[in-house]
Amino acid sequence: MASRLVMKFGGTSVADLERIRRVARLVAAEARSGHAIAVVVSAMSGRTNELVAWIDAAGGAAPGLAASDDEYDAVVASGEQVTAGLLARVLRHDGLDARSWMGWQAPILTDDTHGSARIEDIPPEQLSASLDAGQIAVIAGFQGVTRDGRITTLGRGGSDTSAVAIAAALQAVRCDIYTDVDGVYTTDPRIEQRARRIPKISYEEMLEMASLGAKVLQTRSVEMAMAHRVPVRVLSSFTEPGEADPDKTGTIVCAEEEIVEKRIVSGVAFSRDEAKITLYGVPDHPGVSSKIFSGLADANVNVDMIVQSHARSAAGTANMEFTVGRRDALRTQEIIRALQGEVGFEELACDENVAKVSVVGVGMRSHAGVAKTMFTALAERGVNIQVISTSEIKISVLIDAAYTELAVRALHAAYGLQEG
Repeated sequence: MASRLVMKFGGTSVADLERIRRVARLVAAEARSGHAIAVVVSAMSGRTNELVAWIDAAGGAAPGLAASDDEYDAVVASGEQVTAGLLARVLRHDGLDARSWMGWQAPILTDDTHGSARIEDIPPEQLSASLDAGQIAVIAGFQGVTRDGRITTLGRGGSDTSAVAIAAALQAVRCDIYTDVDGVYTTDPRIEQRARRIPKISYEEMLEMASLGAKVLQTRSVEMAMAHRVPVRVLSSFTEPGEADPDKTGTIVCAEEEIVEKRIVSGVAFSRDEAKITLYGVPDHPGVSSKIFSGLADANVNVDMIVQSHARSAAGTANMEFTVGRRDALRTQEIIRALQGEVGFEELACDENVAKVSVVGVGMRSHAGVAKTMFTALAERGVNIQVISTSEIKISVLIDAAYTELAVRALHAAYGLQEG
């Protein structure tokens, strides 16, 4: 039985027919090398936004109508269906045996949280039989089906999650995710021209970088890859077969023990999608924080960096700072103001002119001085730190957004990430 390989192509990779033909050539090259191939595709670039706009125009603002429901999913999932059919047709035209699979045909079974469903199971029998018969399976990503037969979608970036889940179900040797970049870099090359492609990165590091602003892979897909130990390779789809040795390009996301040379810091990530919420004069006694953050959790607001310190203005009070996504800033303020009578804080402030900059690396576990290097590099360039957050393999700081690029370049140089 041929080894199984899952190949995933994002929206920019299948943006038009010419790009779909290039994808077909990449798929054909892998098939001819002896792999049994399952391909997962996204909708053409821009198509999902167009479909969402149609949904909104068709009644998204009607009283009592949820922003995402089963009919929302039925419409939005059609983008991937078109791409899957077109790619399968091009492959057939090129003399390869291929067929398209919708999420409900595979089947990709999910819960019933329309718009952001989670995969529960992928019975592999039908897909496995197709692959074993020599057929290329072209699967619509981003979508699944409830156990009672309704179409669901997995949320933005869900095609990455589809691909990793299918690779796990099929026990594939690897999941190759083709994007518009040729791998994971030490930081954004648009900010730091000396950024380097990372040959191998651990699941833990990639998960941190994805959650901290790196947009190469979707966070849920990395979580799933780590849980099922699926090796993931990030590659560029904008090459022709034979132009580059696939074993020497891209970035492999794998278990930490598979990486021989571990750097102290592997990369610098940043996010401008941040807002800092400050509460002044919060009563300093048990239960207050619980009330505040329970209210936010009930509204599905994700809170990140949290700092509390004693207030000098009044005895028995504290000041509290935390960050939320910028898109949640207004809603967060509304929720907290509604709690003011119950909590009893004095004043609320919101600052959206902030950015989070982070350094990530598994080497932090066994090396001292990482924080010192970070703080010294920022201080030497006059960058003031507002909030600090740490984990075992990352340090994040909140700074004025105007200093984002300066901070990223300073930290990239301070840890020698430009060096091979």
